[in-house]
Amino acid sequence: MGMIPELAIAVLACARIGAIHSVVFGGFSAQSIADRLKDARAECIITCDGAFRGQKDIALKSIIDDALIACDFVKRVIVCTRTRTPVSMLKGRDVWWEDEIKKVETLGLQDFEPEEMDAEDPLFILYTSGSTGKPKGVVHTCAGYMLFTNYTFVNVFQYQPGDVHFCTADIGWITGHSYIVYGPLSAGAATLMFEGIPTWPDAGRLWEIVDNYKVNIIYTAPTALRSLMSYGLKPVENKDLSSLKVLGTVGEPINEEAWHWYDEHIGKGKCPIVDTWWQTETGGILISNLAGVTPAKPSYATLPLPGVEPVLVDEQGREIEGNNVSGNLCIKHPWPGILRTTYGDHERCRATYFASYDNLYFTGDGCLRDENGFYRITGRVDDVLNVSGHRIGTAEVENAINMHAGVVESAVVGYPHDIKGQGIYAYVILSNMHGTEESTRRDIYATVSRIIGPIARPDKVQFVNGLPKTRSGKIMRRILRKIAENDMDNLGDTTTLLDPAVVDEIKVGKL
Repeated sequence: MGMIPELAIAVLACARIGAIHSVVFGGFSAQSIADRLKDARAECIITCDGAFRGQKDIALKSIIDDALIACDFVKRVIVCTRTRTPVSMLKGRDVWWEDEIKKVETLGLQDFEPEEMDAEDPLFILYTSGSTGKPKGVVHTCAGYMLFTNYTFVNVFQYQPGDVHFCTADIGWITGHSYIVYGPLSAGAATLMFEGIPTWPDAGRLWEIVDNYKVNIIYTAPTALRSLMSYGLKPVENKDLSSLKVLGTVGEPINEEAWHWYDEHIGKGKCPIVDTWWQTETGGILISNLAGVTPAKPSYATLPLPGVEPVLVDEQGREIEGNNVSGNLCIKHPWPGILRTTYGDHERCRATYFASYDNLYFTGDGCLRDENGFYRITGRVDDVLNVSGHRIGTAEVENAINMHAGVVESAVVGYPHDIKGQGIYAYVILSNMHGTEESTRRDIYATVSRIIGPIARPDKVQFVNGLPKTRSGKIMRRILRKIAENDMDNLGDTTTLLDPAVVDEIKVGKL
């Protein structure tokens, strides 16, 4: 669904009747939706005819129709009117939201007792990318998740009764679940939803909302801030931001330049900035300063929340003690919001999060701990990219690229991107090129968009004759990553490669 009140209503209605919900971001393709439907075996879908995103109308119902071609187990599709886009409505399966609401009112069913649930009953499934091609259905449960989102919301943002909270995320991601719906509402907060993009109809949109609704807490992504910074200060002028008390960031570490811009021009030097680190799997914030209570440090998440015990370990799993050190970030003991399983595949949950190091939850992130014990997330250490605050598995993108006719093989890595934080760089081997290099690139972009969605579209595609592989056939992504980052003088030892000359060819063709 689009970011409209009916989405939050549908989520809460599912919770009330004890149905497990799984929200899917509106930017995913029919294939991605079908994959999630098959994994969850969902029987009912709630969607919109379409959604507005900037100047675009996204035809959500038609995407659902395409997904359902391979999902005959779906019994009901409820369609909410939003854009009045023409849609196909199948008799016996598809119904209008508005018609169903009238039936409820006619039958006097508006008030009904909530279903009594066990603390560990599943509340929702949310699919997230991993280092393999298939998304994982992260399962959160009723009591632990609710407690943890409430606890983290109230304490990190220092929420006070009457505060207006504005999280700019989409409910299709965990941030929207935890800090638009469950956390704020369980605390009795007024929570704002935003349909659209921060730069349309102009780059002052977010600040206009803050002004109009006297927002006290704003929680947004560094990607959005970097994008808005590029428009200069004019969009901020003539906006009354004096209601703001707390600024927050989420999705990726915020760079110092964006932190200072946020502090000076939005908070006017008077609002603490909470730089929050957490994941879909954690349910809520694990590491962050507490607004106005504990100190902030630009680009650092700073300290763990009370009850959370992070540790840094080396590749062998040995704990790295002391300060001014770096390592792989793990969590030592469970917390209320920890994922309980991956839906339908508990072994995958164990292997992904708990098998790397004994008795530790492995986050997949690298981390630095400074002289004061403050934590700074340095990025993924597995084959997962963080693009605009969204996790995208390299294997997913490679699988999509490889489905394009003419592609023999591909390798995907991340590289620094001024706006997104991390961009997607694809090295592609072709068997034959149809048309020009540029038209072939466009075809590959279209293939990825159709299979996964526009969010996974590569930023750069470099055509190569070969990939750097060891004699056992393993692609040396470390080398490809260094080339994508323009770190040509620090490629390390290439003598163990099957064909070291491949590296020089790739360097010459670097985009």
